[in-house]
Amino acid sequence: MSRYFVTGSTGFIGGRVAQMLREAGHAVAAIVRDPAKADSLRAVGVEVHRGDITEIDSMRAPMSGCDGVFHIAGWYKLGVRDPSEGERVNVLGTHTVLTLMRELGIAKGVYTSSLAVHGDTHGAEVDETYEFSGPFDSAYDRTKWQAHRVAEEFIAAGLPLVIVQPGLVYGPGDTSSARATLIQFLKRELPLVPAEAGYSWAHIDDIARGHLLAMERGRAGQSYHLAGPAFTLVDALALSSRLTGVPGPSFEAPWWLLRGLSVLMTPLAAVFPIEGQYHPEMLRVMAGATYYGRSEKAHAELGWTARPLEQGLGETLGHEMKLLGMKPIEQGAES
Repeated sequence: MSRYFVTGSTGFIGGRVAQMLREAGHAVAAIVRDPAKADSLRAVGVEVHRGDITEIDSMRAPMSGCDGVFHIAGWYKLGVRDPSEGERVNVLGTHTVLTLMRELGIAKGVYTSSLAVHGDTHGAEVDETYEFSGPFDSAYDRTKWQAHRVAEEFIAAGLPLVIVQPGLVYGPGDTSSARATLIQFLKRELPLVPAEAGYSWAHIDDIARGHLLAMERGRAGQSYHLAGPAFTLVDALALSSRLTGVPGPSFEAPWWLLRGLSVLMTPLAAVFPIEGQYHPEMLRVMAGATYYGRSEKAHAELGWTARPLEQGLGETLGHEMKLLGMKPIEQGAES
């Protein structure tokens, strides 16, 4: 068995990757900024070390002697006034981790990028060769694009690194805005849904498995989309309604309305502490943007597949309904 170093292990993807590695019998060393939040990692036998991905010395001892590195840690927020943390974590953090990986001569690494580096694909399902140079609708998209370029620079210099690019990741244990939307839907508190916004949806277990496959089978220097089936948010919520019997929002906001609101809110956000769904950045991302990717390369070279959205979303909604004290989904309710 091998020994792996994992960043972002207290996050949604990183935590599941660490767990899968332990289930496969591998040793896992993880750095966390707050060890008090790592009880679930210790419970499955992960070695927990206090550290930060922007502080190279805090990673040197736990990374030393590892067979591979999974750099999964990242900053993801929308609608914040100060995006400097995205620069620090996504860009500087990636440069620091890869610098140490090169210094220590680690045999192979997997870096978690995102489909967001392609920006708004305008309804097209793009592959790994797609080039996008901006402008980006959010600081997250921009800083992940910058970090992706950092990874490619290290690859060009000879670092044995594989890049994976998930789309929208969902499933039990999520804490992102995707989960917040599903909770609002289940509680019938979702006022509207963007009419054209769409994503490539992949269940957390499939995304985590894709990381392990990238380490095992991925070709150094290559990028792989871990892109599940493409669904607009409208269609995903319609499927959720069929699965649960909960009616979806009655108003579908067209892209031009949301884009217009983002323009109106921009000068206000420069003066007032506007965050969340009314921040112009959030409105821009909601205004009909699609983050679609094709995953044929991952299928062919890694043997990776993503479960149908109906299956994964049914499991996820059932999990959230149980937490909310709602009646569970009945088998066959979608038929």
